[in-house]
Amino acid sequence: MRLITAQGALETLSLFAVCLAASSYISVFISTNFPKAPVTIPTFVWALATGVVVRNLVTPLFSFNVFDRCVDVIGNVALSLFLAMALLSLKLWELVDLAIPLLAILAVQTAVLAVFASVVTFRAMGKDYDAAVVAVGHCGFGMGATPTAVANMQAITSKYGASHKAFLIIPLVGAFFVDIINAAVLSIFTSLPFLN
Repeated sequence: MRLITAQGALETLSLFAVCLAASSYISVFISTNFPKAPVTIPTFVWALATGVVVRNLVTPLFSFNVFDRCVDVIGNVALSLFLAMALLSLKLWELVDLAIPLLAILAVQTAVLAVFASVVTFRAMGKDYDAAVVAVGHCGFGMGATPTAVANMQAITSKYGASHKAFLIIPLVGAFFVDIINAAVLSIFTSLPFLN
């Protein structure tokens, strides 16, 4: 088994840097050359798209094998840091007057999402182990965001085994397609004359 070394970590971080730099350049290029584009795509979506292209082209073009385990480790570290920063940035003392309504909303949302994920998502995805992991990811996405969904799925798969289908579907839909559709829907609705 290949060990994670300093060189492997630097190679992986270099690939991440390429994706981030390309996404920044693409975003600036589009905003500069197409300022009146009907849809504005968030920069991180370009990073995801660049990652897909880099991952699929770097091996056949340069005979370079991407170290998947190192990508996973760095991804887990980044996810943990993101979740820690998100929780630390919450100013709970400012929400003290809204505590009871927020708890009521959270309880209803949790119950509805649990029923929907177990009845609809689990069955629609095929009623197998992959479907269960997708349902867990759906719960994380419904209660937070894509990083929460990935953290939920990692908690399950670390105990019961990998689910490649779930780790393909949830991040792709939750972080890529949803943002493209959201950008399109928001752009369309904000351009409607009766809303201005």
